[in-house]
Amino acid sequence: MSLFARDHYTSEITNFIEEMKQKKPTLEAEQRAGRGLLWDKHLDRGAQDEYRQARVQQQAYVYQTKVK
Repeated sequence: MSLFARDHYTSEITNFIEEMKQKKPTLEAEQRAGRGLLWDKHLDRGAQDEYRQARVQQQAYVYQTKVK
């Protein structure tokens, strides 16, 4: 027996998450599907370049209007 051996510890949060996964086995798949809706997107590099080129430079003072 090792001098530093001790019982396996799991936090309350870990226990809660494991319990949730046991109650609802589809939870992880639903989370991945939700992430796919907002984050996992394919970017159109050509469109991004066009957006950068069409950008208008902001004035030094944002609320200033051009005087004619």
